[in-house]
Amino acid sequence: MIEEPKPPEYRVGIGTDIHRLVADRRLMLGGVYIPFPAGLLGHSDGDVALHAVTDALLGAAGLGDIGTLFPDNDPQWKDADSKEFLYAVKELLDKKGWEIVNVDLTIHTEQPKLGPIKGQIQRCIAGLLAIDFTAANVKAKTNEGMGEVGAGEAMAATAIALLRKKYKRTL
Repeated sequence: MIEEPKPPEYRVGIGTDIHRLVADRRLMLGGVYIPFPAGLLGHSDGDVALHAVTDALLGAAGLGDIGTLFPDNDPQWKDADSKEFLYAVKELLDKKGWEIVNVDLTIHTEQPKLGPIKGQIQRCIAGLLAIDFTAANVKAKTNEGMGEVGAGEAMAATAIALLRKKYKRTL
């Protein structure tokens, strides 16, 4: 009897992050340095965009969250480049047999305006995840002056990721 092939398994994950803006700190967003008079406060570089994408991927695979894998009380991660987190999670997904289908990211900020650099962020994320440029979408939104983000005191990000389980073919 010939066994029917398994249908592909897909999983979706959502990630969010928010950090305060503080003076005299480099602004890293989506793995890209952005010249700006303030940066994101955090144990690592505070990159809300990469943190949200990292959490979305971990959630989709059922592998916990960024705080569990890279705790903010571990000195190893003090001022760490958040690209390291995303790259490590990509390797973990590969080991667990997951393939990234796509990532959709929304960055919430009043300033700086991200229109001119969304493409750089998209290229960085696609490169880190080894996915097609079009599979890493980046959007920017303001909060229309509302809340901490709207007041220019913080930045936030929300990401969603779709994973597909890789199946080995047998003859």
